[in-house]
Amino acid sequence: MDRETARQWLSTAVDEARAGLAEGGIPIGAALYGADGSLLGRGHNRRVQDGDPSVHAETDAFRAAGRQRSYRGTTMVTTLSPCWYCAGLVRQFGISRVVVGEAETFHGAHGWLEAHGAEVVVLDDPVCTAMMREFVAGHPDLWHEDIGEDG
Repeated sequence: MDRETARQWLSTAVDEARAGLAEGGIPIGAALYGADGSLLGRGHNRRVQDGDPSVHAETDAFRAAGRQRSYRGTTMVTTLSPCWYCAGLVRQFGISRVVVGEAETFHGAHGWLEAHGAEVVVLDDPVCTAMMREFVAGHPDLWHEDIGEDG
């Protein structure tokens, strides 16, 4: 995947992350793009807003995309390296590619996905990194709850 397209698609996920933050939630956004480049679904972490620990950004985007006959050739774009839960979703449904905005704040399971055949593009995007660092510094308890750590 070319980095220019990856960066364009990341902007959708960044918009979602900002929406989540504005709602009082955790600023992680995601988007699922089809093999033809069409936007299938977009979403953001809604754990706080919905009181539902299963609504991560990737699952929200996946649900918004609705049922697809196949996920071969699709791309999950996320502002932050996916956790094990979201990596499992990518693997379970055969999503071909994952674009990661940043993996510095949280080094999730994108390496595992790559080892299991998914193409992974890590952009090291400074906007994504700054947004997460600011959030983690301001809301450490909520952040540690989100990643399943005691902090």
